[in-house]
Amino acid sequence: MPKKKSPTSSAQPELPLDSAAVPESAASPAKGATPAPTAAAGSEGIPLAPAAVDAVALAAPAEGPAVFTPGPRRGGATVQEEDSPLAKSYRGWFLEYASYVILDRAVPHIDDGLKPVQRRILHTLWDMDDGRFHKVANVVGRSMSLHPHGDASIGAALVAIGQRAFLIEPQGNYGNLLTGDEAAAPRYIEARLTNFAKDVLFNPKTTEWQLSYDGRAKEPVTLPAKFPIVLLEGAEGIAVGLATKILPHNFNDLCRAAINHLQGKTFRIFPDFPTGGIADFSEYNDGERGGKVKVRAKIEQRSKYLLAITELPFGSTTETLIESILTANAKGKIKVKHVDDNTADSVEILVHLPQGAEPDKVIQQLYVFTNCQMQLSPAACVIEHDKPQFLGVKEILRRSVERTRELLKRELEIKLGELEQQWHWDSLERIFIEERIYRNIEKSKTWESILHEIRTGLKPFLPQLRRDVTDEDITRLTEIRIKRISAYNRFQADEALKKIEDGIKETKAHLKNLTGYAIAWFELLQEKYGKGHKRRTSYDEIEQIDASAVVSANQRLYVNRDDGFIGLNWRQHEYVQDCTILDAVLCLMRDGSLKVAKVADKVFMGRDIIYVAIFPKDGDTAFYSMVYQDKESGKAFAKRFQIGGLSRDKLYPLVKSEGSKIVWLHVAKTEKEMPKQVKVFIDGRSGARVRELAFDLGAIPVSTRSAKGVTVSKWPVKDVKPME
Repeated sequence: MPKKKSPTSSAQPELPLDSAAVPESAASPAKGATPAPTAAAGSEGIPLAPAAVDAVALAAPAEGPAVFTPGPRRGGATVQEEDSPLAKSYRGWFLEYASYVILDRAVPHIDDGLKPVQRRILHTLWDMDDGRFHKVANVVGRSMSLHPHGDASIGAALVAIGQRAFLIEPQGNYGNLLTGDEAAAPRYIEARLTNFAKDVLFNPKTTEWQLSYDGRAKEPVTLPAKFPIVLLEGAEGIAVGLATKILPHNFNDLCRAAINHLQGKTFRIFPDFPTGGIADFSEYNDGERGGKVKVRAKIEQRSKYLLAITELPFGSTTETLIESILTANAKGKIKVKHVDDNTADSVEILVHLPQGAEPDKVIQQLYVFTNCQMQLSPAACVIEHDKPQFLGVKEILRRSVERTRELLKRELEIKLGELEQQWHWDSLERIFIEERIYRNIEKSKTWESILHEIRTGLKPFLPQLRRDVTDEDITRLTEIRIKRISAYNRFQADEALKKIEDGIKETKAHLKNLTGYAIAWFELLQEKYGKGHKRRTSYDEIEQIDASAVVSANQRLYVNRDDGFIGLNWRQHEYVQDCTILDAVLCLMRDGSLKVAKVADKVFMGRDIIYVAIFPKDGDTAFYSMVYQDKESGKAFAKRFQIGGLSRDKLYPLVKSEGSKIVWLHVAKTEKEMPKQVKVFIDGRSGARVRELAFDLGAIPVSTRSAKGVTVSKWPVKDVKPME
C-alpha cells in the first residue's frame, strides 16, 4: 500500500477581492511562515492595521495553523454605520417594503375607496366596456398590464366585487357568500360594469392619470368617485405594521347621511351586513380602532324540538357555523340531535333538538358556545395624501361627500366651458353664413388674405360675441363645407343657440347653488338605485337630528394665517376646531386689527392672522394682554383689555396708528390668569444701552379695546416673554 500522506492545514490567507494579479511569492508563502492576515471579506483585501496583526499573533497558538480574527467593519462598528453596498441595500429595505404594501396593496384610498387592484380591474372593465359581458379570464389578462402581481390576486378581487354586485354585474357561478362556496374558474364566468359604477366612478375629464408600472399604459391615480364606495363595499386588509377593517354599510343609509351632512344636520351610520343578522353597535366607536361590534345569528323556533337559523353573523358561513355547532355538541357544551343545511338563495339551517331539550336554553347556548355570536373589531384606515390615516366612518363619509361636491363643481365648470365654447362657435358660424362673409374670400389668393378678409367681415359683429375671435376660430370657419352652407337653416340654428343658452343658464344656477345640486345628486342616486336595498341587519333606526339643536362637529374650521383667510373643510390648511354653520369667528391680525365674521366656505379676515377662535354667542369674556409697536411715535405700548361688543364684518383697530405691529399677545380666560410681569427684549440695532428689562403688566388696569396703553419703551421691541 502506498504510504499515507500526513494531513495538511486548510487555513489559507484571504486573497484580495479585486481582480489584480497576486504575485506567486505572496500567494504561496514559504514553508513554516505565518501568512500575513488581511481584512475580512467585503473590505477589498486591505491589510490589517499593526494592532490587528498583533491581536492575530497573540490569538494564534504556538504550534498549528494560524487563527484568523476579522478586522473592524468597513465604515463603522455597526451595520447601521457600515457603508458597504450590501449594508446600504439592507438598511432601508423594511421601511420601503412596508410602505409599498400599505400604499399599493392592502389599504384603500379615501378618494375612491378602492385598493389598487380593485381600481385597475374597474378601469380595465370600463376600457373594455361595450355593453356586453366579458369573460373574467380576459378581464384578468387585460388587468395584468396594469397590476404586476399575477392573475390570482386579480381574479379573487374581481369575484369579491362581483359578489356584492354594486360595481360589477356577475354572470355565472360566482360562489356563495352564505355557504362559502368558491366561484367557478375565470374562463367559465363573465362580468361587466353596472350602471351605478358608470355613473359614480368614471369621468376622464376629471381623472388624474399616471403611467403604469412598466410605462406602457396610463392608469388613474384614483377614480373620480362621487359616492363613499369604501363604506358601501367595506374593506379589509393586512399590511406591515397595521391593518384595516371597514364594515359594509347600507346604500340608502349612506345616501341619507350624505344629504344630512350637506344640509348641516348631524347623522349616525351603522354597518349593514349582506348576511343579515342582529348587531349591537353600542361600542362601535364610529368604526375606529378599539371599537367592538357584537353580531348574532337570527334563530327562530319552528316547533318544540326544531330551531331554524335564517340569518348569519357577518364573517361566518353556513359551513363554519354548522362546524362550530357540531364541535360544541361533541364537547358536550350543547345537545343537538342533528343539523340539516337547506341553504340556497337564503339561509336555512335546521337544528333538531333531542327529546326533553328546552329550546330557549339551547338558543342561549348556541350564542355562547358557537359561532352564532361573534365579535368584530373595526379599524377604519384609509390612504390620504400618501399616508395611512385612521378615521371614523362619519369622518370618511364627510370627506367623501365634500370630494363629491368638488367633483360635481369641476364637472359643471367643464360643462360650462364647453357650452360657452359651443355657443361661440355656433354664433360665429351663424354670422359667417347669414352675413355671407364667405363671399369675401372668393378672390383671395393667399392664406393670409383669406384670414384678413374673414376677420374684416366679422369686425362689425364682434359686440355680439362674448369673447375675442382667435385665429383658430377663423380657421374653423374656413373648414365649413359648401354643402353645409347651402343647407343652412336659420330656425334650426336659433333653436340650437337657445338650447345652449338654456344649458349655460342652468349650469350657472347649479354652480351658484352647489350644495343644493349635490343634495339633488344623492337624491337621484337613491331614487335610481336604492330600490331593493333594504337593511338586512337589525338595529335601531337612524335618528335625524337637527344641527341647530346640537352644537356638534358638522363643520371643520381651518385658517390660512399668511394669506388671511378662514374657511370650512380645507384639509390643506391649519385646522382650528369643529364648529357649526351658525358660528362666528374672531381673528386678530399682526397689524393690530380685529374682525368678526360668520363662518363660510372662504372668508378674508386680514393678512398675517395671529389669533383665531370661535366668537361666543353671548359675547367674548376673555382677557387680552398685548404689547405693540406704534408706527407714528416709534414707541412700544402695553395694554390689558376686553373686546366687548362687536359687529360682524367690521374691522376694529386695537392700535393707535396705521402701520403699527403687535409684538406679543396673550389670551386668558380669567383676570387671575393674566400674566403679571413680562420680560421685554429691545432690538439690538437700536441705540438703547439696556437691551432687556422687566415690565409690570399687573399695574395696568383692564380697559377697553380702544385704549392706547402704557409706554413700555421708546425703542423698538424685538420680543416679549412672560415671566414666571
